[in-house]
Amino acid sequence: MVIRLYNTKHNRKEEFVPLQPGKVGMYCCGPTTYNYIHLGNARPLVVFDAIRRYLIWRGYEVTYVQNFTDVDDKIIKRAAEEHSSAQEIAEKYIAAYFEDTAALNTIPADVHPRVTQHMDDIIQLIQQILDNGHAYVAEGDVYFDVRSLPSYGELSGRDIDDMRAGARVMPGDIKRDPLDFALWKAAKPGEPYWDSPWGKGRPGWHIECSAMSCKYLGRDFDIHGGGADLIFPHHENEIAQSKAAGGNFAKYWLHNGFITVNEEKMSKSLGNFFLLRDILSKFPGDVIRYYLLATHYRSPIDFADDKLEAAAKSLERIRNSYFLLQDAAKRAVDGPCHIQEQIDNARQAFIEAMDDDFNTALAFSAVFNFCHELNAYLAQNLATKEDVAQAQKLFEDLDSVLAVIIEPAAENAGLEDQLMDLILDIRQNARSKKDWATADAIRDGLKALGVVIEDTPQGARWKKG
Repeated sequence: MVIRLYNTKHNRKEEFVPLQPGKVGMYCCGPTTYNYIHLGNARPLVVFDAIRRYLIWRGYEVTYVQNFTDVDDKIIKRAAEEHSSAQEIAEKYIAAYFEDTAALNTIPADVHPRVTQHMDDIIQLIQQILDNGHAYVAEGDVYFDVRSLPSYGELSGRDIDDMRAGARVMPGDIKRDPLDFALWKAAKPGEPYWDSPWGKGRPGWHIECSAMSCKYLGRDFDIHGGGADLIFPHHENEIAQSKAAGGNFAKYWLHNGFITVNEEKMSKSLGNFFLLRDILSKFPGDVIRYYLLATHYRSPIDFADDKLEAAAKSLERIRNSYFLLQDAAKRAVDGPCHIQEQIDNARQAFIEAMDDDFNTALAFSAVFNFCHELNAYLAQNLATKEDVAQAQKLFEDLDSVLAVIIEPAAENAGLEDQLMDLILDIRQNARSKKDWATADAIRDGLKALGVVIEDTPQGARWKKG
């Protein structure tokens, strides 16, 4: 079976053939570190984490790079507002990034390069672009000459003449053409700067990703990811810079859809964005992760508390099946696996979904279908140890990609299980003596503590409510 993914560059699904057999180089644009990340930032982090996990699951050796923009106009502005330095602001929000994303169960990138640590690489790349005749110096700034690259607009599908028709050079503008963009900005008073052949200054936004992705993945690599809002101008300009320096850059371009609020795009300019850490104060990280993956990555998602509440209930259905399986293990008998066909079908459906442009929505459907079949089988109280072992292996296997099914083991989890078994034994003893008041008091007391008791033909079970 082959993986097919939707390549924004060609607006179609294509067979995934990495540049080096068995290896994948993958770059995803990271945040500008002037604030806590919002839900719109979180979506690509979760989406490309799942894609990375699946590629590893399918046997690829993946090198994953995600940058931090740690010098930028917004960072400088925030530093001035907080009477701090740009470096201190960046450090504060990079630390917050790792704290927040850990709750989403994302794996840190293999490399998290920062702009300020790669100035030599950036300056070298700009010089190559200048040497190849695709940029020019103007009063200490360096601008990319858009007209010099005939392929400009290939990612976004925009025609350069149409773009030019709606743009103009303003009085005092030192650019030759209104579409040209800055590779290097001359220093302004009070701003951080670095020395360069063109004078003191700092890089433009677009050049950093070209320089850092090429440093760690090479001039040509496999996958570049990010939100759809970055297609133009950021990713378009990344391609232009990299081609102008002599590379082909990314082979496949993947972009996740927008998050909307009341069907209107979430954005800071509209004031309708929500910080991830504020949402985490109301919903667990695994619920947010499930919510972000339960829709195909290219489709828009509408945000609302009731949708996250629905996501929590859906995730609980999956975890309840996993819990029932763990409970069945206590009574399982020796024997062969009687549900191997259902397990194999679930695994195959999962692979087919993920091979089709990483369709996590359909992948979850495969999980739900298996849970339905598993619940019906376990209700017959016929489970063998091999049934439990193989079903457990399936859950663990699929969750190495989805990362939401199995809750992290709590400290003293073994003691917790033993204490609950003791409490249930005491309650059952009360029931056998028809001491309903004591049995009900135990049940109600546990419920108040967030533990739900379920009386079944196979005996009492407990779960965290």
